[in-house]
Amino acid sequence: MLADTEAGSVITAAQSGAQWGYRLLLLQFVLIPVLYMTQELAVRLALSTGKGYGELIRQHFGRSLAIVSIVTLVISCFGALVTQMGGLAGVGQIFGVQPWQTITVLIAMILTMVATGAYRSVERMVIALGLFELVFLVIAWRAKPDLGEVFRQLREMPLGDRDYLYLMAANLGTSIMPWSIFYQQSALVDKRLEIRHLRVARIDTLFGAILCQVITAAVLIAAAAAFRSRYLPAQLESVPQIAEAFAAVLGARWGHVAFAIGLSGGALVATVVVCLTAAWAIGEATGKHHSLEHHPLEAPWFYATFALMLVLGGALVASGINLVQLSIAMGVVNALLLPVALGFLYRLARSELAGSLRLAGAYRIAVASVFALTAAVGVYAGVAGMLG
Repeated sequence: MLADTEAGSVITAAQSGAQWGYRLLLLQFVLIPVLYMTQELAVRLALSTGKGYGELIRQHFGRSLAIVSIVTLVISCFGALVTQMGGLAGVGQIFGVQPWQTITVLIAMILTMVATGAYRSVERMVIALGLFELVFLVIAWRAKPDLGEVFRQLREMPLGDRDYLYLMAANLGTSIMPWSIFYQQSALVDKRLEIRHLRVARIDTLFGAILCQVITAAVLIAAAAAFRSRYLPAQLESVPQIAEAFAAVLGARWGHVAFAIGLSGGALVATVVVCLTAAWAIGEATGKHHSLEHHPLEAPWFYATFALMLVLGGALVASGINLVQLSIAMGVVNALLLPVALGFLYRLARSELAGSLRLAGAYRIAVASVFALTAAVGVYAGVAGMLG
């Protein structure tokens, strides 16, 4: 869930606050139960079946639909990876480091960490890095938002404006991401957790969903307060430009440092997570079960997929692509993919779960309704935002 508050989420939330003030703030909190419902079903499936998401899709729907699911996942993963690496390159630019230098060091560091550590060791390291995201809560508090203005704008939702809809779709897509569903389930299987761990896994997931959206809301609040009171440009074009807004809140020195720490924490976690997700899912879909518990010589395809994702992502970032536009666009792509991701998840929950874990009764209707509404809003906002 720390990976869910990654560079794309931070950039999208900052752009939302810069352009629309607090008008997209309510959405961040509305998404908490949606995020929990999604990830909790992945928890149930993992602990009850002992199988990853990709493996279940292949067994239940066949190889053809498994390929569709994997293609969806890889698109989501690669877009997310480029966003993370671009965000980290942008952080380097704040301090005068060239993007290619940042990317080279990043790739070497992550490959070394992954190749020399088992899953639990890697997990502990990336959680420690991800906790730096909490700095955004401090920034939001120091921004001193006008509460009267906050509540006034919460009631304003310009649904007829294509720019507003486009950012609404991007916010949906940077909160409910296809790769996060795959990762949640595969990670629990890789840890060898069992059904007796269900209660604590649910608590962990609920806490993570709340933390994720509260941090995203903090970024939006800080950006809205900074851009409203200091006449900064509302259309963000680069990571250093976003950092300037936070520097306006905390001062040039500490603002840059705080923003860099917060963005880097989430981006580093997500970089590792999306690469693992792609490698796990491709292995599951093809029947090759590998993980970080295996030595690189024992699982060459697993580590090769991981490394290839990093190298290709780094090459694209070094090409000079506009990070802010890319991050928001990938959020919109994720929103357009929601019918596929949520549809597969719901069908698996209905067919693979049994007994007390089965999705049934009023909660089944609630989940189906929430998933259908979320997917419909994501597709409508994304298409209307692009074509309106």
